Amino acid sequence: MSRLLSTIALTFALLVAACGSQPDVSKAEGPYPALWEIADSNGTVEGWMFGTIHALPDDTRWQSVELEEILGTADMLVVEVANLEDGAELSRLFEEMAFDRPAGPIAERIDPDLRDEFEALLIKAKVRRAYFDPMESWAAALALAQVAQSAKSENGADRALLAAFDNREVTELEGARLQLAIFDTLPEVEQRDLLNAVLEESKDADDGLGTLAEAWLEGDIEALTALTRRGILADPELAEALLRKRNASWSAQIENLLSAREKPLIAVGAGHLLGDDGLPVMLERRGYTVRRIQ
Repeated sequence: MSRLLSTIALTFALLVAACGSQPDVSKAEGPYPALWEIADSNGTVEGWMFGTIHALPDDTRWQSVELEEILGTADMLVVEVANLEDGAELSRLFEEMAFDRPAGPIAERIDPDLRDEFEALLIKAKVRRAYFDPMESWAAALALAQVAQSAKSENGADRALLAAFDNREVTELEGARLQLAIFDTLPEVEQRDLLNAVLEESKDADDGLGTLAEAWLEGDIEALTALTRRGILADPELAEALLRKRNASWSAQIENLLSAREKPLIAVGAGHLLGDDGLPVMLERRGYTVRRIQ
């Protein structure tokens, strides 16, 4: 998947109602996606943090023995959205929020230089152009991004982790309604930037694992940081709304969870764990020691 599609792919996954069974995702040898340990000022381990990717091709193998051990040890799983299996409710929320303001013809909201990309996605989706006209610009962007991606959300790491915690506590940092509201409340100019960025990056969509997914699978933090900070997230307003503001809110919630007796595994999109605005750095500012262990 491309940079933008993967950066906000969890929300794209909300558009998919069906969910298949999980593939055999464990593998014997590395490299593996990045995994962090969180300790308090006394060095006591209080929890762990794992960066997920929300859509993968079939049979992608990514789990390590160390992660599996943590899955057996952690008392709770902390995710962005917990009810990924409830496709009907997620679709209902999307429809409730995506059509409540008149949007006008989608063609008038698209950069003329990107009309060919839009037409290609219409063919792939097998829908008429007018299908997107009633949607607000952010919603059309998410829907088109879902069409563009070749990887499957039912294979996402977040879904596999939720399945592993089927009989244990799961806590969500946002929930589907709040997450969609972040996009719904963007100014129209930013929504159109998002829409056009999806079309621009759809040029790079392919049928393989994708550059970003490969970097995630290899735990290449430097490459992930570079890939997820380009394009739409170079826009200060969008970066503030989609990344920094959310991370600040999440770090406060996570601090409260870490202060309790239970030890959580915090599993959020990998882009939220990178750089000076990432959750590891924000937790360190709150007095924790965050050490990468994989």
